[in-house]
Amino acid sequence: MTIRNFTPKDAPDLYEIFGDEETMENCEPAYDLGKTQSFLSSFCIARKGAVAAVHRKTNKVIGYILFNEYEEDVYEIGWFFNRSFWRQGYAFEACKAVIDHAFRERKAHKIFAEAIDAVKSVSLMEKLGMRPEGIQWSQTRDNHGSWADLYFYGLLEEDWRKQQDKIMIKS
Repeated sequence: MTIRNFTPKDAPDLYEIFGDEETMENCEPAYDLGKTQSFLSSFCIARKGAVAAVHRKTNKVIGYILFNEYEEDVYEIGWFFNRSFWRQGYAFEACKAVIDHAFRERKAHKIFAEAIDAVKSVSLMEKLGMRPEGIQWSQTRDNHGSWADLYFYGLLEEDWRKQQDKIMIKS
C-alpha cells in the first residue's frame, strides 16, 4: 500500500468508492461522477484535505483517507475504502501509516475520528489505538433520515508513543 496525494486522474477510482451506496451508508448518499470530481478537485487536491491509499500491485486508488488539520496540531482522520477491498487489513494499514506520519513528521498533538457506525468504524478506531471520548446521542441523521448516535474517538501523541514503545519491546 502506498499513501500519496490525490491527482485529477484518480476520479474514476474515487467514484468507485464514493459512488457505492453500501460504502457510503454511514455518511451521506452515494455521489455521482460529477460530485466526485468536484469534491476531488476542491477538497482532496486544492485543500489537501485527504490522501489516497493506493494498491501497490495495481496502482489503483482503493481508499480515501480524510486527513485534515482541524486546528493547530490536531488532525481529523476518516476513511472510505473500495468495498472490494474490505476485511483485508488495508484500512488499518493505511490509517496506521497516516497516524504514524502525523505524529512523527507533523508533530501532531492529537488525532480524532467520529462515526455513526458503532461496529466496523468503532472497531477500527480501537484497533488503531484510539480511545472513546464520548457519544453524542441522536446527534445526526443517517442516510435514511433516522437519528443516529455519533461516536468520538481520539489518540493523543503521548499514548501513541507508549504504543510505539510496546512495539519496540516486542521486536
